[in-house]
Amino acid sequence: MNDIYQTITDKIIAELEIGTAPWVRPWSDTADPFPRNALSQRPYRGINNLLLGMEAHGRGYTTNQWLTFKQAQSLGGHVRKGERSSMIIYYEARMVEKEDAENIADGGEAEKRFIPLIKVFNVFNLDQVEGLPKADQACVDESDWDSSAIAEQIMERSGAEIRHQGFKAFYSPPNDLIYLPGKQTFTDAASYYSTALHELCHWSGHSSRLGRKLGNRFGEAAYAMEELVAELGAAFLSAHCHLDGRLQHASYIASWLEVLQRDKRAVFVAAAQAQKAADYLLEQADRLSPEMVASLREAA
Repeated sequence: MNDIYQTITDKIIAELEIGTAPWVRPWSDTADPFPRNALSQRPYRGINNLLLGMEAHGRGYTTNQWLTFKQAQSLGGHVRKGERSSMIIYYEARMVEKEDAENIADGGEAEKRFIPLIKVFNVFNLDQVEGLPKADQACVDESDWDSSAIAEQIMERSGAEIRHQGFKAFYSPPNDLIYLPGKQTFTDAASYYSTALHELCHWSGHSSRLGRKLGNRFGEAAYAMEELVAELGAAFLSAHCHLDGRLQHASYIASWLEVLQRDKRAVFVAAAQAQKAADYLLEQADRLSPEMVASLREAA
């Protein structure tokens, strides 16, 4: 089997090398902002969120709903001849026995441990499938909410202290404060909220919350990787709010390229940490109305 980590990393690198951050606008061009399985309606998460978002955007699909070949058949449809599948991954924890001759010789039981195994699955966009009942093709749950209001609620219910002052947006770890310029200084609501969500993702990594530490793995590149985590996390949250994403720190593209070229698993780590940050912030929204809570949990 080809090196899946390297294959996926190469896709991200190719986008970054032409100056495009693939997480910025892969979701907002379709009716459903999150890639999801059309049969179960469960959203894809982490690196699969990013991969399928890129595929939908790059191939110009009108939907972000996906099926395996067999799932399409089970619904009475079929994948059109010649269509190319998109790859997703799945981690399976497999239990193995840790070899310890001395332990077994003494009559003890062999120690067991779990190792993660990566599996690859192929899926097809609904645009590639024919013969499906119309109900299965129109299963996107449209929201009537004001997108800006959702983002505002996430900000308010996070518990973060946000101060609107000055002309820079940043999170200050020593003070545990988020600083944002005034709303009137932003060109539009999407720019303001994507910036705020980016800084909230930084805020989520504080030791009193998620305790995110990237230095052990990435060393001097930890700061740039933290920015990548915040970029991806803000993209996930912006997609939930039906807001166009924004690239907050284009200056880090060179640093991201350097890390990704050196470490084929780096983007997987960043996507997983970004998903945790987004999940954490959405969990803080549990004090919203029951209707909003239900939707937030569905998209998380």
